[in-house]
Amino acid sequence: MIKRRKTRNFHIGPLKIGSEAPVIIQSMTKVDTQNITAVLKQIKDLTQAGCELVRIAVPTLKDSKALRKIIEQTETPLIADIHFSPSRAIEAIEAGAAKIRLNPGNIKNKKDILRIIDAAKAHNTAVRIGVNEASIRDLKRQTVPPAKRIKLMLNEMKKYVRIFENRSFAQLVLSAKSSDCLRNIKINRLIAEHFDYPLHLGLTHAGLPEDAQIPSAISIGSLLADGIGDTIRVSVAGNPVMEIEIAKQILTSLGLYHSAKPELIVCPTCGRAQIDVIKLAKKVKKALSKIEKPLRIAVMGCVVNGPGEAEDADIALCAAKNKAYLYKNGRRIATIAEKNIIPELLKHLENI
Repeated sequence: MIKRRKTRNFHIGPLKIGSEAPVIIQSMTKVDTQNITAVLKQIKDLTQAGCELVRIAVPTLKDSKALRKIIEQTETPLIADIHFSPSRAIEAIEAGAAKIRLNPGNIKNKKDILRIIDAAKAHNTAVRIGVNEASIRDLKRQTVPPAKRIKLMLNEMKKYVRIFENRSFAQLVLSAKSSDCLRNIKINRLIAEHFDYPLHLGLTHAGLPEDAQIPSAISIGSLLADGIGDTIRVSVAGNPVMEIEIAKQILTSLGLYHSAKPELIVCPTCGRAQIDVIKLAKKVKKALSKIEKPLRIAVMGCVVNGPGEAEDADIALCAAKNKAYLYKNGRRIATIAEKNIIPELLKHLENI
């Protein structure tokens, strides 16, 4: 079991964040903020998929006005992503955003930062300080070698956090992101060593869905396994609902998320298989799609590893030639002809 790093705990709207709360899954809308109908639909889709916090880009005054209307029409706590304008930050706070995200590389004037802090304190709004490697590099005229960027990111985070602490503001979430897995892991470990605020984990520009899964799992998963991380966002170039699916897979793999849906375990198959395991597994997955129970189902292709996997499964199918052996909680309970596997499986699932 993973021992979470101890952090401060507070609320972002109705959600508690920190080491005393589950890791929060979040994402971001990917449609024009001023298209209120489209934004609300995407928020609904994300929430139904398991997203708990949704971030919205607010680069212009028109976006701020749209944000206010969006907040009025959804119960999902929203984060306003502030780009270069302190005015947008204050407008978002006053509109009712549960949290705002500031980038130290974009908003640097201390007077502006203090105005934002005072507004956030007055409205009980949380703030994420999000340091990105790409924007931090712009703080220097000369090219910053990769080896020096981590130190630069940490120093910028320290300076920014100090301003908030000197103003007695503690509802902070910190994040430091890179598109490089190893640098991303290293900077977040350093941030965790220097601060006790909740951390937001993510990997910038992770790629298309098929390309984003492995880098995200390595970077985010490595940190979570160390006990580091209190909210995560998987970045995918595509439908944001896919971000939620990947995030849940990462958390489930580490025992940090317990889904209400079945978990399907399938053997990779080999020359011992005497049945089309992949075809069978796809049929099982389809049959499980409407079941809302946290079950562990295993589909195995032979008797070598099958019985062992069955020990850890609620229901297991160990396939043989033209048939399958059905296990329940590690005990063989039936032998099923190939044509009857799915109906018999569903019948036994209904009895659990």
